[in-house]
Amino acid sequence: MAAALQVLPCLLRAPSRPLLWGPPVARMTSGMALAEQARQLFDSAVGAVQPGPMLQRTLSLDPSGRQLKVRDRTFQLRENLYLVGFGKAVLGMAAAAEELLAQHLVQGVISVPKGIQAAMEHAGKQEMLLKPHSRIQVFEGAEDNLPDRDALRAALTIQQLAEGLTADDLLLVLISGGGSALLPAPIPPVTLEEKQMLTKLLAARGATIQELNTIRKALSQLKGGGLAQAAYPAQVISLILSDVIGDPLEVIASGPTVASAHSVQDCLHILNHYGLRAALPRSVKTVLSRADSDPHGPHTCGHVLNVIIGSNSLALAEAQRQAEVLGYHAMVLSTAMQGDVKRVARFYGLLARVAAAHLTPSLAEHPLEEEAELHQLAAELQLPDLQLEEALEAVAKAKGPVCLLAGGEPTVQLQGSGKGGRNQELALHVGVELGRQPLGPIDVLFLSGGTDGQDGPTKVAGAWVMSDLVSQASADSLDIAISLANNDSYTFFCRFRGGTHLLHTGLTGTNVMDVHLLILHPQ
Repeated sequence: MAAALQVLPCLLRAPSRPLLWGPPVARMTSGMALAEQARQLFDSAVGAVQPGPMLQRTLSLDPSGRQLKVRDRTFQLRENLYLVGFGKAVLGMAAAAEELLAQHLVQGVISVPKGIQAAMEHAGKQEMLLKPHSRIQVFEGAEDNLPDRDALRAALTIQQLAEGLTADDLLLVLISGGGSALLPAPIPPVTLEEKQMLTKLLAARGATIQELNTIRKALSQLKGGGLAQAAYPAQVISLILSDVIGDPLEVIASGPTVASAHSVQDCLHILNHYGLRAALPRSVKTVLSRADSDPHGPHTCGHVLNVIIGSNSLALAEAQRQAEVLGYHAMVLSTAMQGDVKRVARFYGLLARVAAAHLTPSLAEHPLEEEAELHQLAAELQLPDLQLEEALEAVAKAKGPVCLLAGGEPTVQLQGSGKGGRNQELALHVGVELGRQPLGPIDVLFLSGGTDGQDGPTKVAGAWVMSDLVSQASADSLDIAISLANNDSYTFFCRFRGGTHLLHTGLTGTNVMDVHLLILHPQ
């Protein structure tokens, strides 16, 4: 498949000499040129949250090598260090921890996605790989981000290691996105298959990551503080790469080192909301009924230090800086984009039209009705950190191209049997919205990509579109409506313009949700 974005040169890697003819964005107005810059900005966001550098910034050894400093806390090291981890970015995190702490490391176990070691080796990312003869045992599993028998074996091995620790030991826990699927240890009599079936049903009906994790915790031995309880009385340091909106510790990877604040009633409310309570297996009902009288999770996590080392906001801040280097007026709209992809796409479509009118007031009629709808939709989406008014004011004052950035994790309600992911589906919906009305003398590009490099069960990170998507698709005899109805965005983008609108990154070794870029460039 063609992948033009992979082979285009990267301006940010050019020699660091002064630009003689102004910022590059001033000279680049074609669709592929804008796509190249959008890819650069996406890459800069991902680069800002690479696991190794973040972990190295968080941990430090004193000159004697006998004390470990984590932020403002100090821990004694005397060959008493154990390590466990689970998540899409944990292989690189473990490699960095091993580099720094190998002399004190007694044993380690990590659970990482299937095939990630070979993928990192193939990509030449040696910094993401453990040393030969490492003391850290690696389990690969959770293919397509679904818990499986391999991930269960890893979880039980991690549980066994934690339960064997003493008060003299120190447990370093590495957590990143994807950790929930990679740490499945259902409470008997619930089976892995029953828990997996329930998770699939909830996801297919549009459940949020917070709702999914609430259910997972209630049915898990290690989530909801279970791992911390298993490790007691050892001291626990948990380093967390957040893939959840707002970075709530109890939600990321279902909070294995954080006491759960959710009740059985919370679980029942979620199951009722999605019409699944009546269809629950007997085993799930048994575990939920037990939880009322025997709350799951530790009574205290006073022996645990939880530290967020990376997040979506950090990634967006770096992309904003790079956009400004390229000559854009750049602003972060939100790090909490969530809700159904159709509504999020409508928001971006309205934002593009309103922003275009603000950017070229002399050439475009101000769309008062659309601006009112934009604010109404923003209120309905309930995005806690949305900077909409500030963004529109900044656009109105801008004298040149604009880049609006956002991050988060919209949801898709699966109705068809096609192939795709939330980023590709969001991009396709946004392309439809951008084509509804002329946008005036402005080139508009929207990109949506997953920072882990995998969008749903595909090997692409996402896709990008422009306002001519609908007309170009029609010219290629592609039916967008059928693709969206069948949740088949990946097949559409593979066929559209030879696949050049797909975002190929390969596995990135990190995971901080999605990055959205909306670029407006006056012609």
